[in-house]
Amino acid sequence: MLKSIRVSRIIIPIMIGVGVVGYMFWSQFDPEEFSKISWTNHTTFWVGFALFLLFVRHMAYATRLRILSEGAFSWKKCIELVFIWEFSSAVSPTSVGGSAAALFVLSQEKLSTAKTTTIVLYSAVQDALFFLTTLFGFFLIFGMDMMRPDGVVGAGAKGMQLAFMGAYIFVLIYGSLFFYGLFIKPTIVKTVLVFITKIKWLKKYQPKMEDLGNDVIVASKEMKQKRWPFHVGSFMATTTAWICRFGLLSCLIIALKPGIIDGFMEELKLMARLESMFVIMAGSPTPGAVGVAEYTFFRFVRDYIPEQGLALIVASGWRFMTYYFYLLMGTIIIPNWIRNLLNERKKKA
Repeated sequence: MLKSIRVSRIIIPIMIGVGVVGYMFWSQFDPEEFSKISWTNHTTFWVGFALFLLFVRHMAYATRLRILSEGAFSWKKCIELVFIWEFSSAVSPTSVGGSAAALFVLSQEKLSTAKTTTIVLYSAVQDALFFLTTLFGFFLIFGMDMMRPDGVVGAGAKGMQLAFMGAYIFVLIYGSLFFYGLFIKPTIVKTVLVFITKIKWLKKYQPKMEDLGNDVIVASKEMKQKRWPFHVGSFMATTTAWICRFGLLSCLIIALKPGIIDGFMEELKLMARLESMFVIMAGSPTPGAVGVAEYTFFRFVRDYIPEQGLALIVASGWRFMTYYFYLLMGTIIIPNWIRNLLNERKKKA
């Protein structure tokens, strides 16, 4: 964890993000376009509401952690651990995520192995379930129009649609695999994970897959003891957190582009577009999808915000609230968290 807050781990993603945004501003800057931007009461309200959703999102994740830990953590501790979890995700490639760091963090908090693995694995399953159900519902309502950035229908749109379908199928496979392991046959899941690593270029991951398989078995025993309020409450918290994530970005768009959303269905369509964008971003090899997120955002909302400079301002505000904010908070909270752990161990010694 100390290595994760080294200057290089933090500065590099910041430089990538600033570099991408800076280049896009430089190549697409239009003074006349920026002169039309004005800060009004409308802007203040929607930016303020976006900040409120950021707060609700964080508290929803803290609520999920408190439910999944069955009250083992205080509310203050849950809020702190969510900051650390989000920071870990911010400094890890999006395709990897912060699950490994989450396992380490929770294991330092006097939780049993079963409860620790249950929290991390079940969180991943619930996230996958949210995406699989909502995106399928959006597809039934809007069709592939929710996946048509730039409003084009040619090779570019087809490539984006293929990327989306690939990401969706991947989420479906791993979500179904871990759901089956947690609730039905964990030993079969372990067998499948180990079998996959028999492929020549995956053999080096075999020990990790065996460990993951063992984690699934341990977590499955824990899950069989849970009653329905545990599942419903944690999934409601998960749903709230994701809705706030996409709603925050929607608020920033409305703040700087009044009148762009006309009615509930148009807002729902924008949410579908943003969620589709996020699924594609999830495969990014950069820490926290930095650089990729800013570029992808512009592509996906071009029919909502055709002004490139304005789109970049919205993207910058969105990334500051949801990415750079957690980088900053992590550098403040993690050293204190580690200091407290060391002090507790000294007292015991």
